[in-house]
Amino acid sequence: MNYTLDRLSKFSKEVFLKIGCPEDQASIATGILLSADLRGVDSHGVARLSGYVRLWEAGRINPKPNIHVTYETPSTAVVDGDGGLGLVVAPYAMKVAIEKAKLAGTGWVSVKNSNHYGIAGVHAMEALQHDMIGLSMTNASPLVAPTYARERLLGTNPISVAIPAGKQPPFVADLATTTAANGKLEILTRKNEQAPSGWIQDKDGQPTTSPSGVKDGGALLPLGGDKEHGSHKGYALGAIVDIFSAVLSGANYGPWVPPFVAFLQPDPNPVGEGLGHFFGAMRVDAFRPAEEFKSNMDNWISRFRSAKTIEGHDKVLIPGDPEREIETIRRKDGIPLLPSVVDDLKALGEKFSVEL
Repeated sequence: MNYTLDRLSKFSKEVFLKIGCPEDQASIATGILLSADLRGVDSHGVARLSGYVRLWEAGRINPKPNIHVTYETPSTAVVDGDGGLGLVVAPYAMKVAIEKAKLAGTGWVSVKNSNHYGIAGVHAMEALQHDMIGLSMTNASPLVAPTYARERLLGTNPISVAIPAGKQPPFVADLATTTAANGKLEILTRKNEQAPSGWIQDKDGQPTTSPSGVKDGGALLPLGGDKEHGSHKGYALGAIVDIFSAVLSGANYGPWVPPFVAFLQPDPNPVGEGLGHFFGAMRVDAFRPAEEFKSNMDNWISRFRSAKTIEGHDKVLIPGDPEREIETIRRKDGIPLLPSVVDDLKALGEKFSVEL
């Protein structure tokens, strides 16, 4: 069944208000959450709403955080999220990065004491309206085994880079540093489907296609799947995200990152505060005139779009194309939700007396 953006937005905002979020923060959180559904990243949209509520019920989310800068230079800052929703903390931090870039040319912000911040791409894209390049990354629940390891030491640790263009749509890369994000396993489980080979290993470190492999003690695999296909590179990328997001800010890193699921308790001996993020904003005109750059980006994008294709494929995609096309369709036709997600939302509605 499809639901309109307006309908899901009103429902989500009411739920955020019910857990104690101020009006403005409830609106921000709703906008970030629904942007995932609009862009086709269904694993990070309203399907996650009940997860945030469970974290709040467990006392692990502060609905009224005092988000603030704890340390800064003209071009850098550390932001303390005060245990707030990452959906609210991240926009605050990205705004700080953008304001610093306006003055210094570039702005870099590392965040501690936060929670899951939704999809990485929407935060990086905030820089586009200022003729800036945006960067967004976050560490996450430790579900990933480094190459050759049986232990889960890293998260899916996504990276997003948004680059403005002129007449062409912007270049927006948004990717997990694993072969697949954990949310995709949740979707496969709901659909009762198997995972592709190379996504997961079981508790003994052997390949498995069971979507419940991680729940059964296994681990997600770094981008590449195994050493022969470059998993050491995915491992390195995930490690970079972890260090920039947490070691740099004072958040928890590696296996100490608090799990998103509320039924698992955070490590009783943390090495930092909450979850960590990292954001960057770079003024294009700090390097060259913005119009010249955007004209060259148009040329870059056009040339790649015109590339000769292999049999069975009619075009080469630019990062951001699939999400933009899905958003156009879903704004018109509504957002499709799996029956299990609808049931989950209806249960939330009953809990808070909010009608879906």
